[in-house]
Amino acid sequence: MNANPVLKPKLATPALVLVSVAIIVCLLCLVATVGANLLPQWASAMLGTALLLGAAAVGAVWMARRRRLHSWMVNANEQWNSFDQAKRRHGTTAEVTVLSVDALEPTGSWVTIKWNRFDHVQNAWIEALSEPIWPGSVLLIAPDVAQVRPGVPWPLNYYIQASHCLAWAPRRLAR
Repeated sequence: MNANPVLKPKLATPALVLVSVAIIVCLLCLVATVGANLLPQWASAMLGTALLLGAAAVGAVWMARRRRLHSWMVNANEQWNSFDQAKRRHGTTAEVTVLSVDALEPTGSWVTIKWNRFDHVQNAWIEALSEPIWPGSVLLIAPDVAQVRPGVPWPLNYYIQASHCLAWAPRRLAR
């Protein structure tokens, strides 16, 4: 199963923070007990080795998560640069956020979208695209004037042609 590229990876989780704090506290206690000669030398060496291996493992997890988060941020910024360039290249565009993917079919998907400019939520049918659609994706579309016009009520379901999808990006990051 593919991971949702729209979701920002977490750097810290409560479990990782607790394990990190526990290892630091245990290392400090070990240093204090070695300094006071409360443990035999072989026990101190075994505990020290175990704690250093644990600290190395936790450190590797922190580094991997940091690298994954950095990679995601770079990719998200590139997606938004591409998104903004597509917005400048094309005439009339609209940003819609995919709130949920309700039904997947070979020819497309039923989704719930929010028109970002109008804060209007509605169901939509989106034709199958070259990339999968994920909840949280912001799509740049060329709105169909036959479906959405000023002064006319919103259609019950909006139909998005694949050719009208100009770009996508994850939810906008706080700048």
